[in-house]
Amino acid sequence: MAGARVRLTGTGTGDGQSLHQEVLSGGDGQFHFANIAPGPFQLTITSADFATQTSTGILRSREIYIVPQIALEVATNVTDVEVGPSQTEVAEEQIKVEEKQRVFGAIPNFYVSYIPNAAPLTSKQKFKLAWKTVVDPFTFVFVGGAAGVEQAQNHFAEYGQGAQGYAKRFGAGYADTVSGTFIGAAILPSLLKQDPRYFYKGSGSKTSRTLYAIANAVICKGDNGRWQANYSNILGSLAAGGISNFYYPDQDRNGAGLTFENGALGIGATAVGNLFQEFVVRKLTPKVPGKIPN
Repeated sequence: MAGARVRLTGTGTGDGQSLHQEVLSGGDGQFHFANIAPGPFQLTITSADFATQTSTGILRSREIYIVPQIALEVATNVTDVEVGPSQTEVAEEQIKVEEKQRVFGAIPNFYVSYIPNAAPLTSKQKFKLAWKTVVDPFTFVFVGGAAGVEQAQNHFAEYGQGAQGYAKRFGAGYADTVSGTFIGAAILPSLLKQDPRYFYKGSGSKTSRTLYAIANAVICKGDNGRWQANYSNILGSLAAGGISNFYYPDQDRNGAGLTFENGALGIGATAVGNLFQEFVVRKLTPKVPGKIPN
């Protein structure tokens, strides 16, 4: 092999000189060293993509030492490569599980993670989950039921009665749902890098779980896994309350008052919802990940 690096090392016994020479093999793979003091020596042969080889011997006085043929073997490179799904792929699989979570097998329960160290969601996944929530059939059923109750109680009287009044109440209620969901669970969490889901605790005393559930109305996990102020939910509730001023009847609009009232109601509703999630909902949800605390 041409161009192999051959290093000669050892200690001569003749005049005490130290052997340390290096040459490259020629076109025919041969090499030689001259004027070497007698004594033990070692040859070390290296070449790219081949395993290092060594050869030892003893050179006697006035001797020409012929080195036996040395064969280089192809190097075996051991490389550890971890092959696994990316965080985005892991999150996607976890979302698929969450999308199957339905209370009584019907009511969507998408924004709860029973996996404490769940992978963070990408912005695309946050918007996807929000969209799936607002177009879920049960969302229309729930908003329709609430609109029926409002009409029966003549709430927002300016809307009137009959089909037209019901349609206006339904539209306002659905607009609240869409704006609240997208602003508080998709837009702001994407901008602020926060996770819009509730992370089920399921362990500890009832007091600690109660405080945890209530606190999660104003704190949340960031995409970095750290707990932080839940600006997404707080600002989302206020923003949704402010937007509602555009479509509620004039007599029910009071500007900042309605905004903060709806905002406070949104935060309070989140706290109550978290309490139900912590103590009730899991027992009523058929499909949840296994091996989680009761």
